[in-house]
Amino acid sequence: MEIPKEIKLIIEKLEKAGFEAYIVGGCVRDFLRKVKPNDWDISTSAKPEEVAKIFPRNFQDNNFGLVTVLTGSLDKTLGEIQIMPYRTESKYTDKRHPDKVFWVKTIEEDLSRRDFTVNAIAFSPKSGLVDLFKGQQDLKKKVIRAVGDPNDRFSEDALRMIRAVRFSVTLGKAWKIEAKTKKAIEKNATLLGIISKERIRDEFLKIIMSEEPAEGIELLRTLNLLKYVIPELEEGYKISQNKHHLYDCYEHNLRSLTYGAKKGYNQYVRLAALLHDIAKPRTKQGEGQNATFYGHEIVGAKMTVRILDSLRFSKKDVEKIAKLVRYHLFYYNAGEVTESSVRRLVRNAGPENLEELLQVRHCDRIGSGCPKAEPYKLRHLRYIIERVSQDPISVRKLEIDGNELMEILKIKPGPQIGQVLDILLGEVLDEPTNNTGEYLAKRVAELGKLKEEELLKLAEKAEKEREKIETKRDEMTKQKYWVT
Repeated sequence: MEIPKEIKLIIEKLEKAGFEAYIVGGCVRDFLRKVKPNDWDISTSAKPEEVAKIFPRNFQDNNFGLVTVLTGSLDKTLGEIQIMPYRTESKYTDKRHPDKVFWVKTIEEDLSRRDFTVNAIAFSPKSGLVDLFKGQQDLKKKVIRAVGDPNDRFSEDALRMIRAVRFSVTLGKAWKIEAKTKKAIEKNATLLGIISKERIRDEFLKIIMSEEPAEGIELLRTLNLLKYVIPELEEGYKISQNKHHLYDCYEHNLRSLTYGAKKGYNQYVRLAALLHDIAKPRTKQGEGQNATFYGHEIVGAKMTVRILDSLRFSKKDVEKIAKLVRYHLFYYNAGEVTESSVRRLVRNAGPENLEELLQVRHCDRIGSGCPKAEPYKLRHLRYIIERVSQDPISVRKLEIDGNELMEILKIKPGPQIGQVLDILLGEVLDEPTNNTGEYLAKRVAELGKLKEEELLKLAEKAEKEREKIETKRDEMTKQKYWVT
């Protein structure tokens, strides 16, 4: 393997000081998969204080012996390298942290405490690969297998159960959780109830942002883990919808999420796509083709806030995603909905959220079985949104106002004020650099010398030119969205 120079230098310094040093964990796994690692970890026979002495530029976590060395590399994945002494651990009373950490003498002892075989491979330029648990074999088979007894591994840290699901959808297609490991997850699922919501959220987001998030959600459900993440999603399982939907509530939400992943939408859109119909089971009335879900978007927004709050999402993120859920059901048909209604939608959802709101609608449509994500009416809505959001071509754009004009011309309010402002606007539209207080004041003085008829003709001409510009702008906006 071609190891970056920053990593080689650290290993060389540790070995020169008389210690062993290995690259370990996910970076070795990714290297063997020919994928660039996101970060680098090194395990060593040196104690934390010995590591710190060799690398003065560092910061430490004294509870677990972690020393982070600052390399100064411009590559973000190599700027901070974590170095951990060989260690083993006592029991995990809180199912999260070991009660006590013990430094050990060999890399073999250190690897024995790790979560999955593909993460329990070590490499040293001097000694080569150390693979005690057939991690390379599992890499080739694309199997997630716990190191040793999976019940012990999950009892130590219950979050490893969600990590198993996460790896199965982030390492690539066709990855599976090995049968014995999967059975242990089902058996120990209740342990997830005492894991901090922040840690669950972080793993869940990695699943959501994977290429196969729906497979991850379904795996969480079948392994009895989803009830400790978003139990509300399970309420929609096998809950039928109406004539507008091909799939039940749960499958519809997952298919909507799948489309969001396929299009590369951000985490806000993906979460909103997953949660947009979360309230349908609670609002359903009737059965069959004519079942209704009145107000599900309102109830759903409230549920979204509670769900994301429980997972410790930031207040800003909660508000944004809840808005996307609340307004995903907006009604729009060209020719039926007025511009004032569109302005209200822009105001309620927030102009900064409109593109993402439309993306959620795309996910909803494809998740419902519709063939097209963006039909004509949604393109027309885009056109109307841009139209009502455009700044009007108005005399308010001028760097002079009516009061200044009256002061320059020494006149009182009257038609002449509007005529002069219209002429000035026409000239500024023709040449934007003229929109300065100095130029406009000079031009006002010149226009003030014209006769009433001359001023009126210039004003009428300016008004016609402005109408042409507005028409042209509208035509260009229509062309942009392929509407008529």
